[in-house]
This record gives sequence, C-alpha cells and structure tokens, in this order.
Amino acid sequence: MSVKHLVNNNNLIAFLKPNPLVSTGFDSIIDDWLARFISPLTRCSYRHAIFEFFSTLNSDGYSAELLAQFLCLEATQAYELVSKYHGTLIERGLAPGTINQRLTVVRSLVNYATEIGKCHYNLANLKMERVSSYRDTTGISTDSFKLMLSAVDRSTLRGKRDYAILLLLWGNALRRAEVTSCNVKDFDAHEKTLSILGKGKGKQAQKVTLGSNTVNCIQEWLNARGNSKPDEPLFYAVHIGYYGHRLNNDSVYKIVKKYAKLASIQKNLSPHRIRHSSITAALDATNGDVRAVQKLSRHSSINTLMIYDDNRRNEQGRVTSILEDLL
Repeated sequence: MSVKHLVNNNNLIAFLKPNPLVSTGFDSIIDDWLARFISPLTRCSYRHAIFEFFSTLNSDGYSAELLAQFLCLEATQAYELVSKYHGTLIERGLAPGTINQRLTVVRSLVNYATEIGKCHYNLANLKMERVSSYRDTTGISTDSFKLMLSAVDRSTLRGKRDYAILLLLWGNALRRAEVTSCNVKDFDAHEKTLSILGKGKGKQAQKVTLGSNTVNCIQEWLNARGNSKPDEPLFYAVHIGYYGHRLNNDSVYKIVKKYAKLASIQKNLSPHRIRHSSITAALDATNGDVRAVQKLSRHSSINTLMIYDDNRRNEQGRVTSILEDLL
C-alpha cells in the first residue's frame, strides 16, 4: 500500500506534493539516528524496519524527500498515517510483538528528529498491541545436544570452530551476537574467561567464566588457524571467498541448524533455543536455584528466570492431574 493510497483517503494529498527544497538537511538523519545505538544488531534491525515503513508508505521506497514530508506533517496527520501503517501490519498477520517493534522504531526516529529540531510532533500516545505475557522457553534435552556435538567433525578447521561455538552457546548460554562480537583478545585461556558485550550493557564488557573443555576447544581452534592477532575476530569464516571475515549472527544460526539436522533433531532449533535449553538444564541441575542460574543467563530480572522455572516444572500440568484424580 502506498502513501498516496493512504493519504488520498484522508485529504492529506498536500503531503505528497514534490518539493525538493523540503528535504534540505534531512539527508543524514537516518544515519545520525542509528549511530546513537551501540549494538550493530540493533542498528541493522532498526534500519531494516524504518526502510520497510517508508516502503509501505511509498512503492518507490525510502528517500530523504519522503522522510522530510513525513516529519513535516501536522501531528494529527502523522498519527493518522502511522495508525494506518499499524493496520497494514495487522492485516499482514504479524505477531503483536513484531508490530510493536516496528511502531517503536518509527516513534524512535520521530523522537530523534524532534530533538534536533526537524520535527514538531511526537508519537508518545501511539497505541501498541497488547502482548501476551507467555514466554516459550522450550528447547532440547541434554542428550539431544550431545548428539549435535557428536555430529561435528573435529578433525577439520571448520569443525574445531563450530564445536567451540556450540560449547559457548550451551555452557555459557550466550546469545549469538555475544559470540560473534568477540575478538581474540577477549579470550583469556589462563583465567578461563571471555569478555562479552552483553545485551543492554552498551560498551561495557562482561567477563564470563568458561568451562575447562570450552577453553581447550577455543584454544584448539585458535592454534589450528594460526597467527591470531588480538584484534581479529575470535570466530571467522573458513570458506573460500570469505576466509578471515567475522562470522555474523546469521552464520551462527546456520551452524546450529546444520548440526541439528545432522543429529536428526526435529525441533526448529536456533541459537536462542540452545540458550533456552541451557538455562532449563541449569535449573534442573541446581534444583531450581534461580539466583545461581541468573548468574549464567545474565537476565536483569529474576522474574524472567521464574518463567523458565515454572515452564520447567509444569505446575499447571501437575494441578490438572490432581483435579482429574478427584473425579
């Protein structure tokens, strides 16, 4: 659906009248706005989302002129336009959480433009979708993960790398971005630590303690690739054409999918599913010690761990069985 279609229905046609002068000073707004976010993953996802927004408004996609026209709307016009965009997201069947994320990105851009004097309205009263508090924390069993590890050919350079990555995902419940952002200097074999950029921690590195087997496997990978410099990526591509390039988040996803398939695991597995599996296994092993497991998961709120623990114990299922036994 284009802006022209959205706007014509609401007598906002003036918004679309070409005026190259209006776009003066708007060329760098997107890049300057995105530069405020520390996480490369956030910058990438926000850029994709805002370009998707403008592509929905206009089939020609994003342009500085289109951005200028949007930011120069009257507040009522902007709310009406974004509300219609909200409607198209619902029509496309997107999940409430995804819809809210897209709307949050638009609101963030508008807030930034307001701060620098390029917009005179905000979207503070924009209505969001109601999101269920249910959190799916299901993963795979320890035995299933062992099958994945056994599927890795550790005699190859690729296998040594992949094995080390899988151990980090399981043993330290790392997020894939925490794995891919590490450099060689972040790994300390003697201290058995890895410095990571945790979610929501900005540029402040966190040190996590590694298991002995993980340390040995990372060292084995580093020795096999040879001549590692401190500022080089801890994990990089080994195939022709991309050798030495830092692995990205999608690369880690593909590694997990590859070994899940080789291990004949039917569940749709991802790096974050392994994180779920690791946290659940830790709760099982510690008899539900959420305080201890919070040190592993690095969740800011203990309430998140309680969701994992509740799902693990399936209290609802236990109570249902009790009720059936009363009949």
